[in-house]
Amino acid sequence: MANENLSTLRNKVAILIDGDNAQSSLLPQMLVEAGRHGQVTVRRIYGDWTTNSMNSWKETLNYHAFQPIQQFRYTVGKNATDSAMIIDAMDLLHSGVVDGFCLVSSDSDYTRLATRIRETGIFVMGIGEKKTPKPFVNACDVFVYTENLVVEKKATQQRRTQVSKTGKTKDTKEEKEELDPMPILSQAFEMAIGQDGWAQLAGMGNALYQLDPSFDPRTYGHKQLSRLIKSLKDQFEMRSHEIAGSPIIFVRMKE
Repeated sequence: MANENLSTLRNKVAILIDGDNAQSSLLPQMLVEAGRHGQVTVRRIYGDWTTNSMNSWKETLNYHAFQPIQQFRYTVGKNATDSAMIIDAMDLLHSGVVDGFCLVSSDSDYTRLATRIRETGIFVMGIGEKKTPKPFVNACDVFVYTENLVVEKKATQQRRTQVSKTGKTKDTKEEKEELDPMPILSQAFEMAIGQDGWAQLAGMGNALYQLDPSFDPRTYGHKQLSRLIKSLKDQFEMRSHEIAGSPIIFVRMKE
């Protein structure tokens, strides 16, 4: 299964977010979910950026290199974001620049869009709250509930706290956070993990550069990613398996 995950990283995925119907605090988790199915090349968030309700997105979208798409509300109380997002999705579909879509919204208005994308044989996943109408959920190949992402986010934060307590003491709190590789390593692992609970090291490497193109093991005192992960023996275990005469390294996070 890990081999399949590595191959999907070659696929290109567009993540389109309805900013009026999504949580900005979960953007990193949304990116991880989309990254499980390919390389996220198109990253766009739609909304009326002149309103205060969109302020929570501004810092995090810049950090993760998302493009904000402005869509004014033409009528009070009516959301025009869905129209702009649907038009862009169809343009991307017909241009052939992506192999899959991730639609982030809890709005039933995207049901027909998801159905139309799937009819062409293109992969489509959705991310939204449990209140999302079933027709939209069933129109997707995969649908992830944000409530599950909240639970996963809390678990990741707890693991990070435990790692900080067991790690070496830094001169300052800021320095500790800056040099702690676990947050991004755990995210990359979740993107590359196979059904057997193991991830190929190469798959993790690809995921790391999706999350942060500036990632470098040397930042944490190691020349190679394998050596960095090997140094975190309390958090990871590694094994090697020969495939077609070449040794392949697999990684698994400890419970």
